[in-house]
Amino acid sequence: MAQEKLVVILIGPPGAGKGTQLELLQNKLGLEVIGSGELLRERKKKKDFTGRKIGQCIDAGNRVPTPVIFKLWVDRMEKLKKLGNLKGFIIDGSPRTIFEAEMIDLSLGWYEWSNNTKVVYIKISKEESISRLTNRRICKNCGHNIPYIGNYKELTQCDKCGGELYRRPDDTKKGIRARWKWFRTDVMPALNYYRRANKLLEVNGEQSIENVSRDIFKVIKQK
Repeated sequence: MAQEKLVVILIGPPGAGKGTQLELLQNKLGLEVIGSGELLRERKKKKDFTGRKIGQCIDAGNRVPTPVIFKLWVDRMEKLKKLGNLKGFIIDGSPRTIFEAEMIDLSLGWYEWSNNTKVVYIKISKEESISRLTNRRICKNCGHNIPYIGNYKELTQCDKCGGELYRRPDDTKKGIRARWKWFRTDVMPALNYYRRANKLLEVNGEQSIENVSRDIFKVIKQK
């Protein structure tokens, strides 16, 4: 029997370090990525109606509606299904609501990928989130997030491409609190959806990057 494809869904509040852990998972396990943010940025480049609307949403800091994102997910899944050497993939940036969690479950079932799904919740406090995000930098060139933790604190340019670093205008205490309010009202119910289904795996995100990574690898190996 063919080995089940591993599907990892990474969820966490603002500043939890999902992007950093995604890269570590991807590199160590050879997984593909279905990232809502990446898919939207790529789709934005097409200067048709949908591309322009996505660009307007992103530039205004608004959320793109789920049906639009769902179309991008399914297109990406269709491409992954054709890969003969696919080991699995990571879903990043979704689900943002119970509705999205249900849509992801339906999609995974349709493509016969639902038997080895690991939902990992990287848990940090609101105070830790504010501390990290008010100090983090982002590369202007490649969009890489530079976390304010460990040796990353000393970086003056992007460790990926050498690009110039900047701070997001909404990485203020007020902006971060607004994102936390959204996380509690919309994303937490999605977490509880997975918790009720006994699919949720919690990891303490207030550790070193290496220790968080170690704990994620440990929980996804659980049966």
